[in-house]
Amino acid sequence: MFFPEARVRVYLYGRPVDARKSYDGLYAIIRQHMEQDPISGHLFCFINRRATQVKVMYWDRSGFCLWSKRLERGRFLSTWDAVQSRETDWTGLKMLLEGIEPKRLKKRYSHLPVE
Repeated sequence: MFFPEARVRVYLYGRPVDARKSYDGLYAIIRQHMEQDPISGHLFCFINRRATQVKVMYWDRSGFCLWSKRLERGRFLSTWDAVQSRETDWTGLKMLLEGIEPKRLKKRYSHLPVE
């Protein structure tokens, strides 16, 4: 089972991705288009064009992990018009995987202590 840390960052790629891409193809998107470090330990989420499949890639100290979820019915997103590449948190990812599109991109408050 996968249990991320409380402060893990989640990056959502805001453009459709070919669902056939695997480690190398997604690694290239993370480096070139998202301008992030794939071995940072953060989660990187990709959605296919029809919005029926989500892939999440991350580094877990010994190699890359890639897991996906494909819906049998329905879509993760209603439309690609409002989707943009952005950082979210673990709760935002859980909502996305359950089919809930958050309308608010900014939190009103945070329970994490300010450093």
